[in-house]
Amino acid sequence: MAIARFTTDPFTVAQELLSWDPFRRAQLSRNNRELVFAPQVDVRETPDAYVICADMPGVKEEDIDVHVEDGRLTLSGARHEKKETEGETFHIAERHFGTFTRTFALPREADLDKIEAKLDRGVLTVTVPKRADAKPRKIEIKAG
Repeated sequence: MAIARFTTDPFTVAQELLSWDPFRRAQLSRNNRELVFAPQVDVRETPDAYVICADMPGVKEEDIDVHVEDGRLTLSGARHEKKETEGETFHIAERHFGTFTRTFALPREADLDKIEAKLDRGVLTVTVPKRADAKPRKIEIKAG
């Protein structure tokens, strides 16, 4: 008699069975009434660097902090809510506001002194170069 086994990772099973998503974009605030802003992030690796792109529409440059400490890169900041003014009523309010913090453990080959960050059209791009001595290189074979 064959025994059926799950070949799916536990996070996928939990997400499907319990509608649980540990990496969901919007999280309930402390008062459980409103959703708060948490930027979505892509992390990719190139031969020369690690590149982190975070969607931050409506976030001003002065409201973003990027810092590195103890081998960890932290992105934090806030997107501020537009307050209702006299004679104005919101009928739909789907945009999320609030403070956020995302922290990434950087690999040993990251060159922490040369990290650059740029905000362009609502996308924060942080480039973490790899140290030159950490990049693969071809070793020439000399004739004997």
